[in-house]
Amino acid sequence: MVMVLLFPLAIIYGGVMFLRRVFSRKSHFNIPIVSVGNLQVGGSGKTPFVVALASRYEEVTVISRGYGRASVGMVEVSHKGKIVVDVKQSGDEAMLMALSLPHASVIVSEDRKIAIEQAMRAGAKLIVLDDGFNRVYIKKFEILLEPACMPNVLPFPAGPLREFYFSKRHANYVAQEERDFKRLVTFENLSEKMLLVTAISNPTRLEKYVPKGVVAKVLLEDHAYFDEEILKTQMAMHGATSLLVTQKDAVKMKGFKLPLSLMKLELEIDEALFASVDKYVKQF
Repeated sequence: MVMVLLFPLAIIYGGVMFLRRVFSRKSHFNIPIVSVGNLQVGGSGKTPFVVALASRYEEVTVISRGYGRASVGMVEVSHKGKIVVDVKQSGDEAMLMALSLPHASVIVSEDRKIAIEQAMRAGAKLIVLDDGFNRVYIKKFEILLEPACMPNVLPFPAGPLREFYFSKRHANYVAQEERDFKRLVTFENLSEKMLLVTAISNPTRLEKYVPKGVVAKVLLEDHAYFDEEILKTQMAMHGATSLLVTQKDAVKMKGFKLPLSLMKLELEIDEALFASVDKYVKQF
């Protein structure tokens, strides 16, 4: 019933986004730009996908919005692997990418054009745009990540999509989970009794990967920061011997004197996708 009531708003919202995409003038840059994005709101594996893609090239700069950061404007997070700010200035996802890419540079900026120009001045040979599908004013190679199953294909607010579903035809490559890429989850330092603590979008997607030994869960809003004393109290309350966290959560716990069990997510990506990107990059 709620979906029916929200349907007209979804059509209006989708229509506005469609017109924005159709009539926006695209800026062209003399450098290959590869965008990794999605249509639905929330996590879809963009961060590990960006890491897997960027790690294959030299002189690459990753540009992200830097969600959840305390800073504003353009901030250089890392320069050719050297971290130059803390996680509160970069945001958790950007810091995770910077730590995972020891030879790349990472920049966060609300204005992607300014960041692209800065990266070019610094000698970048390739730009990877994190969450770039809706940056319709930039000419780029579009990789659109899609979940294995999408039961609701309506735009916001009646559904989870940022645009009409047919907008995916504007992508150069639609990568569907389980067909074009698969999630690989490994663990480090598991303990007997773990408190699952996470601040990611759609935390229910972790359910099928959670190992034995989780005694309780603390789920915070996406990008939220953690209080060490509160977590210490929660551990004592549940008799936990460690905190089970994702890599994205762990970057915000640097300096915490609490035992961590790490849930590491990587992607296994079809070589056909990489071949398409290689072909595009070689044009430059």
